[in-house]
Amino acid sequence: MSRTAGDTPSKSTAGSTAARPRATRQRAAVAGILQRTAEFRSAQQIYAALEAEGTKVGLATVYRNLTALADSGQVDQVRSADGEILYRSCERVGHHHHIVCRNCGRTEEVAGEELEAWIERVGTAAGFTQMEHVAEFFGLCRDCSARAEGDDA
Repeated sequence: MSRTAGDTPSKSTAGSTAARPRATRQRAAVAGILQRTAEFRSAQQIYAALEAEGTKVGLATVYRNLTALADSGQVDQVRSADGEILYRSCERVGHHHHIVCRNCGRTEEVAGEELEAWIERVGTAAGFTQMEHVAEFFGLCRDCSARAEGDDA
């Protein structure tokens, strides 16, 4: 367990080796929405997108499937600044981090060798071993930054 940007306990799902969940029509539909979406989405947003496509699935089923997909490492989850858990199907396999635009949700996957080394040094200095962490970064993407600067003018 470690802390996210919102200082809420969370466990990283990137690179999980848990068994893949059982394939169902509903799970395939949830995974399909995530594979067609570049940004992180909430369970409610995924549910609404499924309904808009005409896919009949309950909100509780969406939550259950997202949890199973995250536990198996098939999707990543981050906690937004307001505490909501968001989900995304990632391109990178293994441990990685995300930079997420607070405004539009645009997301970049990043490796953080310097961050990983720093965490190991800090953990070792404090007498800890087998360090785990979750680090997600939030800011404004280039397009949203340019629009915000234009609004200030």
